[in-house]
Amino acid sequence: MAARTSPTERQKRLGAELRKMRTSADVSAEFAAGLLGVDRGKISNIEAGTRPISPDRLRTLACNCDCTDVKYVDALVEMAQSRGRNWWDRYRGLLPQGLLDIAELEMHALRMRAAYSVHIPGLLQTSDHALSLFRVVVPQLPEREVALRLAHRVERQEVLDGGTPPYTGIVHEAALRMQFGGRAVARAQLDHLLNKSEQSNITLLVIPFEAGAFPGAGQTVLYAEGPVTQLDTVQIDNSHGPVFVHSQAQLAKYRDHLDWMEGIALSPDKSRAFIHNIARQL
Repeated sequence: MAARTSPTERQKRLGAELRKMRTSADVSAEFAAGLLGVDRGKISNIEAGTRPISPDRLRTLACNCDCTDVKYVDALVEMAQSRGRNWWDRYRGLLPQGLLDIAELEMHALRMRAAYSVHIPGLLQTSDHALSLFRVVVPQLPEREVALRLAHRVERQEVLDGGTPPYTGIVHEAALRMQFGGRAVARAQLDHLLNKSEQSNITLLVIPFEAGAFPGAGQTVLYAEGPVTQLDTVQIDNSHGPVFVHSQAQLAKYRDHLDWMEGIALSPDKSRAFIHNIARQL
């Protein structure tokens, strides 16, 4: 199988997990190469995500690394299996790779928890709200890329339309009061949030100003749960693009952050009433 020039975040994650499995078992790259019948350089490429690995070879490696966690190995095999082109591949070469990686992460998540202090969650934004954000990027985006980002955003949102996965969005009062795009756009955005909060798989929680301080304030965080806890991923927004975090210590920290935020947030019913009240003031 040919090497990849630009592996996706999911492909790089698979390689990182295989390297962790090998090094935890104190298995050398040379031994792994001999075991799989490939040269030493291909092991490095597999672990970098630039070269695929077959399910059979993955199971052979796991067995010889004494990995007995069947669910974990099965999840890695699922990651290794090619699924052909996906909808976000239409944007490859047109939009930054990080945006495509977010779409892929959301598509494979079994549950998502997101926390936003200043912005509305991307999966719950109206087109007008999203446009107002895309048009204040520095440096300014050409209109063609603005249109591409909007089309990509709209397609991303379809992940929540089928009733799964479960999605919990924690939104601070500050985000609800931001008038991105103007008063009319802001009012329509709040109405849209209220409508989406009625979906069976969407839980919307509001943190009011009076709740005070909480960990991670100011960050935009998406916690995507995988088929096993070891394969959970945190995605953090930055001005230079998304950052993906998956060390076990960091995952545990962000789970604690989100638990804290959920603990101080209003209930779903009170959150909807809170949003409705703000909308009435616009």
